[in-house]
Amino acid sequence: MTAPSYRGYRFPADVIQCAVWMYLRFTLSYRDVEDLFAERGVQVSYETIRRWVHVFGRHIARRLRARRSKPHDRWHLDEMFVRIDGKQMYLWRAVDAKGEVLDVFIQSRRDKAAARKLMRKLLKKYAMIPDEWVTDRYAAYGAALRDLKLTTPVHISAKRMNNRAESSHVPVRRGEWKLQGFKSPRSAQRFLSMHAATYNTFTIPRHLTSARTQRLLRAEAFSAWREAAGVAA
Repeated sequence: MTAPSYRGYRFPADVIQCAVWMYLRFTLSYRDVEDLFAERGVQVSYETIRRWVHVFGRHIARRLRARRSKPHDRWHLDEMFVRIDGKQMYLWRAVDAKGEVLDVFIQSRRDKAAARKLMRKLLKKYAMIPDEWVTDRYAAYGAALRDLKLTTPVHISAKRMNNRAESSHVPVRRGEWKLQGFKSPRSAQRFLSMHAATYNTFTIPRHLTSARTQRLLRAEAFSAWREAAGVAA
């Protein structure tokens, strides 16, 4: 996959990729990023930053996803409601046992067909069948697995067993609040896909690692980001 090209842009590649990283890594608005750059003497409008995120964010996210290793064979699925342009829709999410976001999927319904669509998307994307599916007690998951004839993997459906996926919704809620809601399903899906790739790269379980290990992992994350952005270290 080719690196993004910054040719023809007035600002250098370092500034552009940094703006994209700040927006996707933290709970910031475009105007927040504009102010942070202004404090450092870089005058760039929030509209320009928005265009950079749309153009380069998707490209960088695809390259980050291509670098990820095979996911853990225990998958957690969950769904939550989101309000998009005044309408209630549903964000379906899959994470593995390590907390890696496998996929996020906006759908208008919360039923067996929607659960089955998410499962099919995961199976096609990763070309593997997990050893375990972990869900809450919502019956649509079991019905979707039976429809797909996926009886070999273990299906664990119990209260509080799916905290891994439910906790993964928290950063999205923060972003949704900061953005004052999503404007369309397409823009929501685009943001969530870019955010998930960045989240997977930079989220480090600090309580499980030493300070030295944490610094090494963070350095690796920055190296992966800059390589995906096509910016020399």
